[in-house]
Order: sequence, then structure tokens, then C-alpha cells
Amino acid sequence: MSITVGVLALQGAFFEHLQLLKKAAEQAPSSDWRFIEVRTPQELATCDALVLPGGESTTMSLVAERSNLLEPLREFVKVDRKPTWGTCAGLILLAESANKTKKGGQELIGGLDVRVNRNHFGRQTDSFQGPLTLPFLGQDAPSFPAVFIRAPVVERILPHHAGIQTEEARHDDVVVAPSKQARDSVAEAATAEHVEVLATLEGPAAQNASHSDPDKEVGDIVAVRQGNVFGTSFHPELTGDSRIHAWWLSQVQAAVLKRNKLKQ
Repeated sequence: MSITVGVLALQGAFFEHLQLLKKAAEQAPSSDWRFIEVRTPQELATCDALVLPGGESTTMSLVAERSNLLEPLREFVKVDRKPTWGTCAGLILLAESANKTKKGGQELIGGLDVRVNRNHFGRQTDSFQGPLTLPFLGQDAPSFPAVFIRAPVVERILPHHAGIQTEEARHDDVVVAPSKQARDSVAEAATAEHVEVLATLEGPAAQNASHSDPDKEVGDIVAVRQGNVFGTSFHPELTGDSRIHAWWLSQVQAAVLKRNKLKQ
């Protein structure tokens, strides 16, 4: 089975993602993998899955809009529901709502029913690396060397229903992604109603997360998944550890197999 994975190459750490994707594919060559840089709608149209790298989310959205790529990205993620992974800035772009931005200054793609808080950990000089437990890599898997650079966190998990963007837009200093519907039953099958929290970082309580017990302190939410859409606050691409990339490729392969089966 041939699978094409694109990495959005408008700005940010796209080269590093490509290198770790190739490394991960070599370790588990169960499919005929093809990895490409994506800068045009035509290149995006050839992809079965997509990575949105870390970088500067405002710059990425502006370049995408000027390249006539913003709407095709929304179609890819929210209408076709193809597998998509966003890291750091990519997570911001995939959120349905983001704060700490200027209205009109940040376009979002959407796809994850979350509100993110940009630059949650501070400025560039506050960047850090630390061990992070990632249960989805395996119960006994060693901790992951997570790199956080001006990283966002998921500060609230939003309900999955029509009109949530309108509700979010009522908050001050919040921008929202445009509402989009899944194209067909195949795309709907790749959509989940609930956001799954995959990793948290010990820290202040995530008081606004709708999944949490208000009497129980939890960590900052730094990895989430909703159907085919996956987001991480940190930068796996800036490490030599390809485990998350290998895990994600396995998710992509399963999604493509399921999509092909449903189309038959």
C-alpha cells in the first residue's frame, strides 16, 4: 500500500519532521511510504496525511492564506478528515479556538474541539526540555524527551456540537476557526465526538478542562487526539527520538486502510 505523507513547509521545523518520519518508516516499513514538502494546494491534494510543524503560527497562517492554501487545509482536516498531526504552532492552527492572540491577526484551521493558550510557558528564553510520560507509546515505554518552546497548552476541551465557534467567539481575545462539516460518511467515520487527552505535564490545574474533576488537580494538557486529528504542545521533531512519529505512522496506516475499505 502506497501512502503519501505531507509536511507543511511554509515556515518552521518541517525539515526535522521529514527526517524523523523517514527514520520511523525505515524502522517499520509496513507500507510504501512517500514523504513530501507541501507548499501548494496541488501538493496537498496528493497527500493521505499531513504534519503541521512547530514554528510561528501567525506567520504560517498568513503565508497559507497568501498561497491560497488556507481553505484547502481546512478541507483536508475538517471536511475530508484525513489524518493530521500538529506540533506546537501546528496544534494552535488545529484548535477550534485560541486565545492570547489579536482578533483578525491569526487564522485557524480547526479540527480539534479545544481552546489553546498560546505561549503558555513563556518566552523563547523560558524554553525547556523534560521527561514526559506518554502512555500511548506503551505502558512500560521510557519517558519521552519533550522540548517546549513558547509552547501552547490545551486550556479547555470544548463540547462537540454545532455553534461552538459562535459561543467561543463571545469571549474577549479569542479567535475561532470557521465551521465545516464532514464531506461524507467516510469522513464522518474519521470524526470523534470527544477529545482524548493523551498526555499531561505536571503543573497548574487545568481548571477549565471540561473533562476534569474540579476537586482533582491535573497537569497541563500537552497532547490530544480527536478522531484522525492529533496535536502536541511540544516538539518531537527537535529530538532524535522517532517513537511518536512511528506511532503516528501506524495510526495513519490504519486510517488509510479503513478509509479504503469504506470506499469499496
